Amino acid sequence: MFTRRRLLVITGLAVLAAGATPAVPAKARNGTMEINRSGSRPSGKGPAEYFTGSVRVDPLMQAPDPARVAGASVTFEPGARTAWHTHPLGQTLIVTSGRGWVQVWGGRVEEVHPGDVVWFPPGEKHWHGATPTTAMTHIAIQERLDGKAVDWMEKVSDEQYRA
Repeated sequence: MFTRRRLLVITGLAVLAAGATPAVPAKARNGTMEINRSGSRPSGKGPAEYFTGSVRVDPLMQAPDPARVAGASVTFEPGARTAWHTHPLGQTLIVTSGRGWVQVWGGRVEEVHPGDVVWFPPGEKHWHGATPTTAMTHIAIQERLDGKAVDWMEKVSDEQYRA
């Protein structure tokens, strides 16, 4: 069953993947509810170091300490994808539009569609992105462990992507 914790974990990944550090109002740190209005944080380009192709990252949230969750909406243009990576506490993806591909190391490429929810366990090497012909957007949620939410590895080669 999809839990609130997993949803929160997914949201954090995208923010951290893009290197974004959204501001957290002082009120939130004092235990007061926080509302981040849509469009209040700028979109960013997925860093070429961690992504292949055109990728846009829209930060959604990054909870202040002691919470560990962060998340973002990530849009991959056709053919765009992440590099291979792992997450110390796992990652959840919620596909919101388009068609995408996900793959774990040694596994086969799986196609995902809007409404699909993908869970990658802690330490599982994987990548995700759009299909060659259709863009894909997902919400990515993950938690930080000792300040780190992702371990980036080598890029997914064109051969691996097309396999």
